[in-house]
Formats: sequence, structure tokens, C-alpha cells
Amino acid sequence: MFGKEPENQAVAGGQTSIIAQGCKFDGTVQVGGTLRIEGEFKGTIGRPESLVIGKTGVVHADVKVKNAIIGGQLFGNIIAENKIELQSGSHVEGDIKTKRLVIDEGVFFEGNCSMGAKAPGAGSPAPSSSSSSSSLGAKQTHHEAIKK
Repeated sequence: MFGKEPENQAVAGGQTSIIAQGCKFDGTVQVGGTLRIEGEFKGTIGRPESLVIGKTGVVHADVKVKNAIIGGQLFGNIIAENKIELQSGSHVEGDIKTKRLVIDEGVFFEGNCSMGAKAPGAGSPAPSSSSSSSSLGAKQTHHEAIKK
């Protein structure tokens, strides 16, 4: 009984493809549904519906998805149509562009962030880009202040 419920839920929400802990993958991966990475991945990720980088996952790629949950490490830019969630302990080095962003306490993030109601890639107005640059300047100043 309990074994069938999660299986049915997974099918209703699409298939889940997994790169397991201990697995290293270099190349291109194309999936529909959800891609879950618990191992190491370097390369190109086709447009999965959702991306989940588990606590042990390490990804070196630029990513375009509808939704993402990051609990591990991401080195690259990420664009999500709907939502990105950075879980406690995650490490992200790259730019983020999304409508909604959730950042838990204990996240490391180095990069620029663009948010808004418009879908990513729809052509952000220039003032929005300027504010991203300003926030990066403030962040650099903050880091310099900490070092002193």
C-alpha cells in the first residue's frame, strides 16, 4: 500500500531521473520530468521540468528549468521560469534569474540575482540590470569590510 502511493505520485508529476551519489557524469543529459543529482555532474543539462541537486550533489553547468531545489553545490548560471529554492548548506557560484527565490539560512551564494514577474529571458529592462550591478558592488564592499 505505502509503496504504491509514492510511485503513483511520481508518475502523475512526471518521471524522475537520478544521478546517484558516488556517480560521476561528464556530458549531456536530456530528461523530461525531474532530474535529481546526488553525485557529480559536469556538462550540459537539457531543459528538465525540475532540477533537484541533493546535499551530496555537485554540478558544473548552466541550467534552464521551470523549478529548482538546490541543496548541494552549483557552479554555473541558473534560469528558472517559476522558482528556485536554495536549501541550508547549499553553495552556488553563478547568476540566478527567476520569478521567485527562497533562500534558507546557511546558504553560500556568489553571483548576481534577477527576479521579477516577467518570465526569464523575456528581455529585462535596463534599470533592472543596473540594480543587479549595484547590489554586486554593495556585496563586494561588504566582503572587503569583513576582510579588514
